Amino acid sequence: MTAGHFIEQLSGHVTEVEKGKLQKFFKGEDGETEALGVKFGTVFKLAKDFMHMSLAGINKLLDSKYYEVRMGAVSIMDFQARDKKTSEPQKKALFDLYLNRHDRLNNWDFVDRGAYNIIGGYLMDKPRDILYELARSGDPWERRTAIVSTYAFIRKGQLEDTFRIAEMLIDDKHELINKAVGSWVREAGKKDQNALLQFLDKYAATMPRITLRYSIEKLSKDKKDHYMNFKQNHHDADNRKT
Repeated sequence: MTAGHFIEQLSGHVTEVEKGKLQKFFKGEDGETEALGVKFGTVFKLAKDFMHMSLAGINKLLDSKYYEVRMGAVSIMDFQARDKKTSEPQKKALFDLYLNRHDRLNNWDFVDRGAYNIIGGYLMDKPRDILYELARSGDPWERRTAIVSTYAFIRKGQLEDTFRIAEMLIDDKHELINKAVGSWVREAGKKDQNALLQFLDKYAATMPRITLRYSIEKLSKDKKDHYMNFKQNHHDADNRKT
């Protein structure tokens, strides 16, 4: 269950074809990360096999320059966090490790793989102030963690944090934050469509178009048309002013 053993097994599944695919997919912004060339399914399967790795081992995986090694680390953390046998102190340790090493989670899919269970799951019965701190961060991936983590609350019908954090991020300049905001208010809307419609009534005219499109994806055609027209009319009015 060591980091070295995990990397050794992962390296046995490298292909040049997969490396080419991943290099196109990866959108990290640190200028360091490289694709090893291993399929996602293989990474996740190995992570499950190694799910009892120590925190020290996981931490060592997070140091890697290779995308799949770090994805393996986040996946191991996720499997531990969602395991009913994992103790509360261990869940706290996973929570802390995720936040302390957030600089190594430099792509949207690291966040989407881990934030739900490692962060959101841990905070289900605790104060959620940290999410509001993350939403104010200058790091886009920390901001994405803030909104993605609320999916754990959405699943339990607790929607307030999702909409409050979405309001904080509504004018974000990063496209992958815009998409996350739209995606998670849409998910909240599946639980309470009226809450979503109230949010859209307030922000549809001014939110980024991509956020709006993601937000309304599951609404009826009539409602979609209403909010898209609302957005367009506001845009046209602004153009006339200028």
